[in-house]
Amino acid sequence: MTKQTIFSRVATLAKANINALLDSAEDPQKMLDQLIRDYTDNIREAEDAVATTIGNLRLLEQDHTEDVNAAAEWGGKALAASNKADEMRGAGNAAEGDKFDNLAKVALGRQLQSEKEAKNAEPTIAAQTEVVDKLKSGLDQMKSKLSELQSKRDQLVARAKTAEAQNSMMDAAKNINVLDPTSELNRFEEKVRREEAKAMGKQELAESSLDAQFEQLDSMGDSAEIEARLAALKTSS
Repeated sequence: MTKQTIFSRVATLAKANINALLDSAEDPQKMLDQLIRDYTDNIREAEDAVATTIGNLRLLEQDHTEDVNAAAEWGGKALAASNKADEMRGAGNAAEGDKFDNLAKVALGRQLQSEKEAKNAEPTIAAQTEVVDKLKSGLDQMKSKLSELQSKRDQLVARAKTAEAQNSMMDAAKNINVLDPTSELNRFEEKVRREEAKAMGKQELAESSLDAQFEQLDSMGDSAEIEARLAALKTSS
């Protein structure tokens, strides 16, 4: 993947509207998980690309510094050669003077070349510095967006668990009569009352049967008394 592609992705992801993405997603949690993976991977790739860009910038800066230093050094050599040429001519040695002036010219040529190279590099260094600053800012935005994604995901998972718990509670309570929360207790109480009534009925039935037996016994006693009295009458006559 080229650095330009990564840089474009940094800008795109950093500007992403998470809420809009969530609104259009069929499964927001899965979408957030995928976005977190994408952001993490792209941040890693972008960091590598930015590090390379920064490294290249530092090399340009080093070369520029070397060119500036070289220009100064060649300027010093040119001055030294020029002074030496003047000294030789003052001593009546024109040939040596010309020799050192030629060396001064060579040094000045090298100085000029170094100054041009340093000057030519300055726009590139400025542009690269601006790119690096933007990329650093983009990375910071991406990292901030990643934190936002992770927070959104945690909130969504918590809300999903809460909703699941509420649904489970409602499913468990859906058969309860909302208008009469004691309906189950009332039905049980009615059942107990019916059982008690049944027991009372059996008891009353049993008592009724026992009374009939005693009434039969009493009637049998009366018949025996009547027979005894009849026998007594017959005996007395």
